Amino acid sequence: MKMYLRFKKISVIFYCFSIISCAQSKKEIIPETYVAYKTSEKITIDGKADEADWKKAKWTNNFIDIEGVKTPKYKTNVKMLWNENYYYILAEIKEPHIWADITERDAVIFYNNDFEVFIDPDGDTHNYYELEINALNTTWDLFISKPYREDSTVVLNDWNYTGLQSAVSVQGTINNASDTDKSWTLEIAIPFKDLRTLYKQDNVPRNKFWRVNFSRVNWDHDIKNGKYARKKGKDGKYLHEYNWVWSPIGVVNMHLPENWGYVYFSTKSVDSNESFTIPKDDKIKRELYKIYRKQKSNFEENNSWLTLDKAVSTPIIVDGKTILPELQFHDTGWNLMAKSPFTQKILILKEDGKFISK
Repeated sequence: MKMYLRFKKISVIFYCFSIISCAQSKKEIIPETYVAYKTSEKITIDGKADEADWKKAKWTNNFIDIEGVKTPKYKTNVKMLWNENYYYILAEIKEPHIWADITERDAVIFYNNDFEVFIDPDGDTHNYYELEINALNTTWDLFISKPYREDSTVVLNDWNYTGLQSAVSVQGTINNASDTDKSWTLEIAIPFKDLRTLYKQDNVPRNKFWRVNFSRVNWDHDIKNGKYARKKGKDGKYLHEYNWVWSPIGVVNMHLPENWGYVYFSTKSVDSNESFTIPKDDKIKRELYKIYRKQKSNFEENNSWLTLDKAVSTPIIVDGKTILPELQFHDTGWNLMAKSPFTQKILILKEDGKFISK
């Protein structure tokens, strides 16, 4: 019961369950992309990133506010590498006041300033992974069966990365309010085997892409008796947190996996210069989710689904090709379907937001 109440509280404060309140911003959101190269070096997870391949790897673009508009107060950047066993992530988090006080694993880490990793290996927006870590290297790892917009009880908090490695190095002094710090560096190794969906599955994404995003939660703070604490407003409530991300979402809700970035796992060495372009089918997928959100919003307001002519008011054009979606109603809901003119695959978006390509 305690766990249920904790998640209920988190959901009310931080996640949007109403499709109306979570409507996309009018600005078109284009996901970020990154090419992660394969490393042959032994990567020691110590928070220092002394290895040659880490030095060669490129930083991502600076993080931006989650809605994709404001420039954050402090910079955040990420590098990525991989080998046959691990997905490596290095985050540099600029911060003049480095503090943390949560030491219990699987506590609500984002009540401290933290760094978060979201991974959806197959890109269907269901069955994805979340990892949160603070400057004390305290972790919270979760498995989420569906985005919160579909269900408020989708979190499996007892799920753990069994082989996770992480380390923090602090460029300053943590929890010392008398000085000014520079940054903290977080190094992570996520085992591919922890993300298997079948026994002994070979899920290493060689020359494939995953949908991934990173988030940084930051709080305004007070210093009381020499100790840091989240700042409260005049009403006695905590001030709202800042949400800074690698790939913008368009709304204050990380749990829209269709808007996350693309990480392409190249088998080439880190000194290569390989490019990655978002697949054209994923551009169609983006258009289908626009229709999905319109359907959900109408049901929220009117308790009914739109017909296709109401849901699609203008022709859908993707890279010069006209996309002709179909809307099929059935006893338990509906499916939105479109045949890709680029790959001839059938792209299906179910009523619960799950995406299927076949």
